[in-house]
Amino acid sequence: MLPIVLHHGLFGFADLGLGPVRIHYFRGIDKALADRGHPLLVSRVHPTGSIELRARQLKENILRGLKSIDASRKKVFIIAHSMGGLDARYMMSKLGMDDQVAALMTISTPHRGSPYADWCIENLGKKLGGLKLMKFLGLDVEAIHDLTIERCKRFNRIIKNVPGVQYYSISAARPWNRVPPFALHPFRVIEAAEGENDCLVSVKSAIWGEHLGTWPADHFHVVNHRLVLEITKPTGSILPLWMKAIDQVISRLA
Repeated sequence: MLPIVLHHGLFGFADLGLGPVRIHYFRGIDKALADRGHPLLVSRVHPTGSIELRARQLKENILRGLKSIDASRKKVFIIAHSMGGLDARYMMSKLGMDDQVAALMTISTPHRGSPYADWCIENLGKKLGGLKLMKFLGLDVEAIHDLTIERCKRFNRIIKNVPGVQYYSISAARPWNRVPPFALHPFRVIEAAEGENDCLVSVKSAIWGEHLGTWPADHFHVVNHRLVLEITKPTGSILPLWMKAIDQVISRLA
């Protein structure tokens, strides 16, 4: 079976736990893929570091994981959520990993940046001095800068798709009353600038390579964390959409 790498986004983690209770970033998705027989690697990189830093750590994660996989199965299929898609693109283009990857599927990745990152830099950073305070405290939050629209324009001029790797993308969108209440502000900021969005990334920004569709989900539900109580017409598990998209990609790699 094709090895699959699940790579998390901004503020992400492989899993968190307190005693017997564990929270997985890719909730239930990791288990479903393992049950199918896919050798599975779930990344763990800096949650708020720069794209370059996270890409280098992703490379280390993959090379370490490949040591335990049969030598005849060295290429992997990377599925990256949010900022993770930018890390993977950088890794393949600049860090000599293009020959290790068969395909990349990005899910709600801000390939063209996020207007909300711009809003955060302008309002929380410049006006309130929040980013200076974080820097003073020794916290690396370069990711916020890297996700601005101008930085991503520069990124896309430099980071090109590499030959031999298939690129796929999935976007997501929800109406305002179907996103978590704490995400209404970014939803409105992005909606005003770019239209349909999942409360953190617009459909327009998420499209890269072959677009496999727009899921009816918010930014958290695309990794199977439903944070909204839906009394009528519940969306349900995102797993069927994951499996369908994965099957589409794998069929084209055969």
